[in-house]
Amino acid sequence: MLNMFNLEGKVAMVTGGNVGIGNALAMGLAKAGADLFIFTYNDDNMENMKKEVEAIGGKVKFQTGDLSKEEVAMDAVKKCVEAYGKIDILVNNAGTIKRSPILEGSNDDWKNVIDLNLSSIYYLSKCASGYMKEIGGGKIINIASMLSFQGGKFVPSYTASKHGVAGLTKAFANELACENIQVNAIAPGYIETANTAPIRADEKRNAEILGRIPAGRWGQTEDLVGGAIFLSSKASDYLNGHILAIDGGWLVR
Repeated sequence: MLNMFNLEGKVAMVTGGNVGIGNALAMGLAKAGADLFIFTYNDDNMENMKKEVEAIGGKVKFQTGDLSKEEVAMDAVKKCVEAYGKIDILVNNAGTIKRSPILEGSNDDWKNVIDLNLSSIYYLSKCASGYMKEIGGGKIINIASMLSFQGGKFVPSYTASKHGVAGLTKAFANELACENIQVNAIAPGYIETANTAPIRADEKRNAEILGRIPAGRWGQTEDLVGGAIFLSSKASDYLNGHILAIDGGWLVR
């Protein structure tokens, strides 16, 4: 039964996989047997990650670039295929958030968030699915959010982008299921990362959030790993267009 979750022989590309949630997901896939291709904006944590992956007998290769730029996103998957000869799993994790009241928000911030959080996923998924079709199938996992379901406050560009991620997940799933390509998403709840540090530092807001989470705690990046392995593996072969909320119960409260 556990063989259904085995990723040996698979190649997984994880965007933004060097830090935070992306790093936890990438390392989880590596421990399940996948070789990694990490596409990231900078070289933070690369050396440490390389040592960790090689210590468990895995392979990892890195490429840096700005996925908010169309030409970079369009070319990114090709770099993975050039490195390993194929791509079996794409984890669209790279993203950003800009916080400001709507009346004070920068139009440039809006465009940058949409370009990275949403448009890059379209380009990456389009490119990856072409290669996956050639090898008989694959897995695409998008990182959605609680704000794929809710409106939030002071983050209109992020909310719009994450609603869009949920929509793209369903749209791609409808077209690609017949090619044995499963497209699904993980919607993390409130996770302890650098992006949520300002919220956790706000004593009042932090208490409000904890008061609504049935699990009674902020999530850890490791809480998302099991879901990523499931969605990357044979165990999820009949799951299409699903948004998996890993949120400690936030949405049901």
